[in-house]
Amino acid sequence: MGTDPVACAGRRLSRISLAQRAGLALALSLLAACVPTATPPGRQPGPPRTPSGTAAAPLATAVSAGLARGPAPSALGLAPGNAGAALNAFITSCPGLTRRSDSSGLTQPTDWALACAAARTWPRDNAAAFFDGYFETARVGDGGTFVTGYYEPEIAGVRTHQPGFDVPVYGVPADLVRARPGDAPPLPDGRQPLGRYDETGQFVPYFDRGQIEDGALAGKGLEIAWAADPAELFFLQVQGSGRLRAPDGSVIRLGYGAINGWDYTGIGTVMAQQGLIGTGPGQYPGSMQGILRYIHDHPVEGDALMRQNRSYVFFRENTQPGAIGAMGVPVSPRTTVAADPAFVPLGAPVWLQVDRPQVSGLWVAQDTGGAIKGPNRFDSFWGAGADARLTAGGMSAHGQALVLLPKGTLARLGR
Repeated sequence: MGTDPVACAGRRLSRISLAQRAGLALALSLLAACVPTATPPGRQPGPPRTPSGTAAAPLATAVSAGLARGPAPSALGLAPGNAGAALNAFITSCPGLTRRSDSSGLTQPTDWALACAAARTWPRDNAAAFFDGYFETARVGDGGTFVTGYYEPEIAGVRTHQPGFDVPVYGVPADLVRARPGDAPPLPDGRQPLGRYDETGQFVPYFDRGQIEDGALAGKGLEIAWAADPAELFFLQVQGSGRLRAPDGSVIRLGYGAINGWDYTGIGTVMAQQGLIGTGPGQYPGSMQGILRYIHDHPVEGDALMRQNRSYVFFRENTQPGAIGAMGVPVSPRTTVAADPAFVPLGAPVWLQVDRPQVSGLWVAQDTGGAIKGPNRFDSFWGAGADARLTAGGMSAHGQALVLLPKGTLARLGR
């Protein structure tokens, strides 16, 4: 997003999947960023902004944002390894591409049929020719992009409550529902809001983070695991998915289940407003690591800070070998990006040319995130482990983006 990194601080993968880095190079994107199938809360920086930092007017779809024809894929200089990885990810996206409606207004399911049929048997060592043969590029709006990063965190946790592991990890509550039509005003996208029906049958907002942490769901049998550190669990929620590792080495993989319906507040933004982000005395680096250190150094203030984000993520146990994105397929490190499906068809290849070399290249939009909103706003997935955490936590890249569409799409759209 062309967003000020501090404003992004805060996050969908498969969100662990779930915020945004402050800068000074800021890894706050994590805090505000990414998550999956039902769009996890994290990766939520605030309203889209233009590269100059001024608030951008809301845009409904890629078509309304404006489209321009970009260069041919052959002019992008696709690296063989990068193109091969993108081709593999594209193949996993094809079942969704050929049957889902595209909310960006750019494509129809049948548009992808030829490319998907060819992809299955295309030689991986000549993947660049595949993209040149079946795709054209489009610039959405001015093409200016802001790219952050997300990863799959691993924190200390166990399946059964035991000393030292006292923070409940909740599954999806049965009473978390969408309002019936007429019981609450619809959201801007037309969906009914999330909440619950109270004992009188009245639809009300669901319990927020503070109420849940104070025990609103205790004793209801929703605990699917227990974590050791509330701050680490908070950031796992920001990412939207992740792993719990027990002292015996066993691992529980958590996937995004649902969100409580409250808007996400990036705590990096709150810290910046309070003058806590920076390099001066008493200030902390604008990164996920810096924010965690503040919370651990100041547990009372840190707890209050986290509660300002009233959004809360519920998890499901993920039995798949990898993190699952919004398309229901595993996301791939250094290949998957989260995007706003109103501006990029989920499953479409995306070309990024930015000021962070490791991010420049071909990606595939296979995920979404609560903070990933607006044209040309992307969240890059870096996998799991210490290196992924470091890279994602400090990712803040600006440049240009192109969406790859099946040949003939732009002519049909009159472009």
